[in-house]
Amino acid sequence: MRITNKIMQNNSLSNINTNKLLQDKLNTQMITEKKITRPSDDPVIAIRALRLRGTLSELDQYYSKNAEDASSWLEITQSALTTAGKVLEDMHQLCNDGASDTMQPENRQALLTSMKNLRDAIYSAGDSDYAGRNVFTGYRTGTKLTFQSDVSQTYRITEELSGSDVEKITYVKTNGLGQVDEHNYNTPPYNTVTEYDVTDKEITRIRLAYDNLDSGCVPQITDENGDPIQFTPSGGGAAVDIEVKEASLYDVPDPYESLGEDDAVYIPETGELLLGKNVSDKIASMKDDPRTQGADEGAVRISYDKTDWKKGDLNPVNYYACSAVERITTPPTPPATAPTVSWNEKMTYNGGWEEGQYEAQVIEYDVGFNQKIRINTTADECFSHDIGRDVDELIKITEQVIEMQTAYDQMKKLSEADPDDADAKDRMLATGKALDALKDKMQKMFSAGQTGFKEYQDNMNKAETNSGTRSARLDLIKDRLSNQLTAFDELASNNENADTTQLAIELSSAELSYEAALLATGKIVQTTLLNFL
Repeated sequence: MRITNKIMQNNSLSNINTNKLLQDKLNTQMITEKKITRPSDDPVIAIRALRLRGTLSELDQYYSKNAEDASSWLEITQSALTTAGKVLEDMHQLCNDGASDTMQPENRQALLTSMKNLRDAIYSAGDSDYAGRNVFTGYRTGTKLTFQSDVSQTYRITEELSGSDVEKITYVKTNGLGQVDEHNYNTPPYNTVTEYDVTDKEITRIRLAYDNLDSGCVPQITDENGDPIQFTPSGGGAAVDIEVKEASLYDVPDPYESLGEDDAVYIPETGELLLGKNVSDKIASMKDDPRTQGADEGAVRISYDKTDWKKGDLNPVNYYACSAVERITTPPTPPATAPTVSWNEKMTYNGGWEEGQYEAQVIEYDVGFNQKIRINTTADECFSHDIGRDVDELIKITEQVIEMQTAYDQMKKLSEADPDDADAKDRMLATGKALDALKDKMQKMFSAGQTGFKEYQDNMNKAETNSGTRSARLDLIKDRLSNQLTAFDELASNNENADTTQLAIELSSAELSYEAALLATGKIVQTTLLNFL
């Protein structure tokens, strides 16, 4: 093949251009500090870069956002639990003080004031929120744990209890003693009640989660299947359904005093179900059979209505299967004379719970590859209704003792003013007996409160420990994520970033080769065929 000058020129230009392309490539890599600028430069590096960048993006989401969000939520939760735990610790100390049989009358008022202040603080910690999301209300992060103001809304609530919720209390019959008016001490009850009229007795009851319930809507007591619970009445014979009757604190005769063995009495004002002996024995004997999976033979379900809610009351939608209902009153149509009352169900909450399908409302965050961590603590784990109910009853008995102490002091003063007044002495004896009975009841209730509030503290501490354990686990995960971020960032850098030192050497070499090529080509192309003729 004959090589002409033109061929040599073309080959030289092509080679020079190739050298120039190499310089351009090396120069681009020097400027961008990247090995490639487009996938076609090196498909293997491009594919690996996409995978590493995707992994880095996920790790950054886990570490910088999810884990930080979860950590903040857990910190808010732990702070609230710590605060609530301190309140319970103070209540436990007050129970220790109240259980003392040496407490002086002047100290009871200070005890009462302290209890009222702590009562307002018990559930306030449960309303803690993180970035507008309430931390103790499960999936309902937009719903506060307690009502923030007085509300009128009827809720039909179903509580699931058991035989262990049947308890015994002491009822002191004071016949109205304690309401003192020194100018009218000759009026009832002081001129009619004697010490023989003041009695005490043991009452069996189930205390519901709320008081001040709706009257006219008698609770139903059923088993887990919604069937009425039956018991054997005093007269023997066939078992009969438990029939609940409604009574008021102001009824005559007193429902506590007139409770029969076969009775079940609902008192709306106190939120109590008073149980006669036969009824309480039946409910207390109901036990779950561990051999039957998916069934709870010991379940006792009680449904009732409550409309008037006070600020600070626990919202039932966070605890129970319940429905928001609206009362509709239809005027009577002749010959009927009474209006017809019906209920329109507006919203149902936790409906599956009535069928035993309890769902723990656990909130979990993705904080790693195939790693989740629970961040929330639900209200039922730490903020029990019994806490507030116990405090309310301790406040009530303390107020009763203070009132009766005042009445006794007044009767004693009147009796001492006229030692020959037999009526005044009788009144003093009556109020004195009532005071002794109430003081004994108060001491027993505060003694029981020592155990009760210790259990509430234990539950609160357990919830705080669980939250702290999750926080510690999250810290370990964050450390691992930090290490993974560093490792994958280094891998991505090694895959994509160019070695500038090596590039500088290669670029200098390419430039030198380019200049040498230009010089050699310049000398070659000067010679033509005519030079050899």
